[in-house]
Amino acid sequence: MDDPTFISLVPTLIVFMLAVWTRRPIESLIAGALVGLLIVHGTGFVEGFAETSIRVMTDEDVAWVILVCGFMGSLIGLLIRTGATSAFTARMAARVRGKKSALFAAWGLGILMFVDDYLNSLAVGSAMRDLTDKYRIAREKLAYVVDSTAAPISVIIPFSTWGAFFGGLLVANGLAAEGQGLAVYISAIPYMLYAWVAVLIVPVVIAGYLPSLGPMKTADVRAETTGVTVPPEAAHIEQANRAIKTKEGLTPNALLFVLPMVALVVLTFWFDKDFLKGIYVSLFGFIALILVLRILDFTDAFNTVIDGFKIMVEPLGVLVAAFILKDVNDALGLPLYVVATVQPYLTPELLPTIIFATMGLVAFMTGSSWGFFVIILPIVTTLANNLGADMTVVIGATLSASTFGSHACFYSDATVLTAQATGCTPMQHALTQIPYALIAAAISILGYLAIAYL
Repeated sequence: MDDPTFISLVPTLIVFMLAVWTRRPIESLIAGALVGLLIVHGTGFVEGFAETSIRVMTDEDVAWVILVCGFMGSLIGLLIRTGATSAFTARMAARVRGKKSALFAAWGLGILMFVDDYLNSLAVGSAMRDLTDKYRIAREKLAYVVDSTAAPISVIIPFSTWGAFFGGLLVANGLAAEGQGLAVYISAIPYMLYAWVAVLIVPVVIAGYLPSLGPMKTADVRAETTGVTVPPEAAHIEQANRAIKTKEGLTPNALLFVLPMVALVVLTFWFDKDFLKGIYVSLFGFIALILVLRILDFTDAFNTVIDGFKIMVEPLGVLVAAFILKDVNDALGLPLYVVATVQPYLTPELLPTIIFATMGLVAFMTGSSWGFFVIILPIVTTLANNLGADMTVVIGATLSASTFGSHACFYSDATVLTAQATGCTPMQHALTQIPYALIAAAISILGYLAIAYL
C-alpha cells in the first residue's frame, strides 16, 4: 500500500489473538495471512495466496532457511544415531553437580556456539535435553536459557553470520564504506543493549536472584514435583526428537560430537561466514568419517540423514507460514505505517529509544529479524540523517529491536527452532520466556534514555 493505515495491523493482531487462544502458531499465521490477502486482493485472495506462497518458497532467503534447518536436523540425527550426543552428555554430566550447574553448562555451551543462532539453538538444545531431565529441569527453562544465548550472543560477538549479514547491509545503505561494514558494526556493539541484557539476565535467573515468573513458575513446579520435564502438549515433539535412536552395540565417543561442531564453526568462517556451505561440508565429511570407521553402513547413514530432515518439517512449516505473513505485512506497509505514526514525536535524543520500542514491537509482531532489518534500515537511516542523531547508537538500537523480535516472538525462527530442539511447543516456550524478554526490553529502554540525557 502506498499510504498504509491502521488496517495494516489487523492481520498480525489476528495472528496474535488466535495463537494465544489456540496455542497453534501455524494455523494462526495462515489465518492472519489470508485476512491480509483479503484486504490487499479482495475476492482475488486465492490467486493472491498462490502467488505469495510461490514467491516465498522461491525466495533465496527462505530456501536458505529450509536447507540450513533441514540439514542441521540431519546432522543432529547422525549425532544421535552414532551415540555421539549421549557420549557428550555423559561427559558433561560428570562435571555437573546439580540443577544450577546444568543450566550454567547450557548457558556456557551456548556462548561457545556463537557463530550462528540456528546452530546454537539446535545443537545446544539437543545436547542438553537428557542432562537437564536428570535434574528435573523443565524443558521450558532449558529453552529460555538456550534461546537467550542464541541470537543475542550471535549479535554481540561480531564474527558470526549475524555480523556478516548486517555488516553487508550497513555498506549497502551507505552507513559504512566498502569493506568497513564489520568495523562499523563492531562500533555499534556497546549500544546493542537488548542483546547484552538478555544474555546477562540468564545467570541471574539461574542463580535464583530473579525468580521464575508466571508460566515459567508453573513449568518449574511441574518438573520438580512430578518429574515431568516435557510439557504434555509437546509429547509429539518429544516423540519426533526420540524417533532416531542410538545404534545398538556401539561404544559412544564424545569426540564424534565435538569434531562436527568444531568443523561446522571453522568451515562457516572458511566460507566467509556462509553457514549453509559450512553445514554441507561438515555433514558430508561426518558421513564419510562414519562410513570409514564403520560406525554405520551406507544405508543406515543416509536413512538417518533423511529422518533427521523429517524432524524439522513441523518447525519449517511454521517458519514458511511466518514468511508468508511477513510478505503480506510488507504489501500492507506495516513497517511504514508504524514509522509514519511515531515520526512526529521524534527528536535526535529520543530516536534510539523510539526506534527500539516501536521497531521491536514490529519485529515481535511480524516474527522477522533479518527481513525486518532489510526493510527498516533505509527508513531509519533517513530519519537519523534528517534529525542529526548519533548513527552508532541508532544502529545499535535497530539491532536491539531486531534481536528482541527474534527472541520474544512466538513464531520467529529462533523461537520455533529452540522449541523443537528442547522439546516444547513454540507457544509454551514463548509464554514462559516473555516475562524475561520484557524485563530485558524495559532495562534497554532505560539504557537508551540514559544515553540520551545523561
